[in-house]
Amino acid sequence: MADALPQQLSLFRSLIETRRFDDVTLRILGSVLVCKSLKSLKEVQSSLRVFLRAESVPAIREIVEKPVDQKLLILEFLVHAFALIGDVESCLALRYEALHMRELESASCQWLEVSYLEWLNFAELSLDNGFCSIAVKACDNALLCVKMNDTANPKTNAVSGNFQALDRIKRLKDFSMTSAASRSVKAQAAEYSNKKSAEKSIMHPAPCEEKRCAASTMFRNGIKERNLRKLQDLRRITSASHTIQL
Repeated sequence: MADALPQQLSLFRSLIETRRFDDVTLRILGSVLVCKSLKSLKEVQSSLRVFLRAESVPAIREIVEKPVDQKLLILEFLVHAFALIGDVESCLALRYEALHMRELESASCQWLEVSYLEWLNFAELSLDNGFCSIAVKACDNALLCVKMNDTANPKTNAVSGNFQALDRIKRLKDFSMTSAASRSVKAQAAEYSNKKSAEKSIMHPAPCEEKRCAASTMFRNGIKERNLRKLQDLRRITSASHTIQL
């Protein structure tokens, strides 16, 4: 397996560089990630994360003039690829891009229309992975979908279901906003605490250092006092001996 890994990695990179975005390339990526040790897997994932992020930018630029269905296929491929290597941030960013693209194109292609459930599921996924601000935006899009659906289809039998959907979306949005604010406050508090700690360490020595310094001084003073007592004793003995001889 170790001997085959460099060849598989090289093949995968070559397919991406030649814009071969299909199931075969995804299967090769899956085989690359079958590593025996966790350390090897982390190293391979890190390497592929850097490579895919670098290659996805020009790849997306190249599809600007392509038909919307081709754009979506390539975006969907990249979403799956980033999911396989554990790059949640890139995966969610591209999934949002795909949903947003569908929404823009749905005016002329109704089959591209994004449902409120798709936005809601995306919001929940974003929140689960700590991207609270993105979850708030997705909830806003979900709310807009529900309201537009109400306007287009004013049916009395759908009112109850729409109220339930609106309530669920609003509760998720409120929770996402609270979580985003909490993370922001915690980050600011941590930054302030670290700053104050750094300032305090510069202005005042650490207590343990002061204790070590005081203990060292006491030890040295003790040695001096002991040597002084020995010198005084020695002088008294010498003086007494001299007196007896006289």
